[in-house]
Amino acid sequence: MPYFTSLREKRYWFWAILVYLTILSTLFIGQPLANELRDQNVQAIFFLLGMVLVATAVIIHGLLTKPSNIEYAVLFGIIAVYIMFFFRLGAPERSHLIEYSVLAILLHKAFKERFKLENKIFEPAFFSLIVGIAMGVLDESIQLLIPHRFFDPQDIIFNCLAVTMAIGTSLLLHWLHRRLKKNR
Repeated sequence: MPYFTSLREKRYWFWAILVYLTILSTLFIGQPLANELRDQNVQAIFFLLGMVLVATAVIIHGLLTKPSNIEYAVLFGIIAVYIMFFFRLGAPERSHLIEYSVLAILLHKAFKERFKLENKIFEPAFFSLIVGIAMGVLDESIQLLIPHRFFDPQDIIFNCLAVTMAIGTSLLLHWLHRRLKKNR
């Protein structure tokens, strides 16, 4: 019996693991790279690029079909909330939100593919939340073992928040799309 339900699921898991390994690699190379990129303009460009890419991923994941005008309005509202939320945070917290939002979307896609045959909606979100949060806790816990790094419970909160926001936004957009489609 194959471990994956489809080639698509296997690909989503591959990308999720690759993203997570990239996040973990920043534990070792993140600080030297950050020291090289101290210029605020360079950091702003990378941040905005990251935000645009995350917003695009969340939008595509949540709205796989052509959205209605109401869905666009809700989507722009969600984007505004994300932008304001990100601008209130410091650079390290922003990076946690970007990284774990992408990871959460990939986890959610993988679990949705796994549960697709059973046509389940909430199980993929639940498992994505649990696995994403566990990965965030593991990421932070590994720092206990690395010299010049320190364990910060606040980073765990940001990791969990990013996972929750990405999956929650995706579920909201999916729910709104189905509800509006049903009323047409």
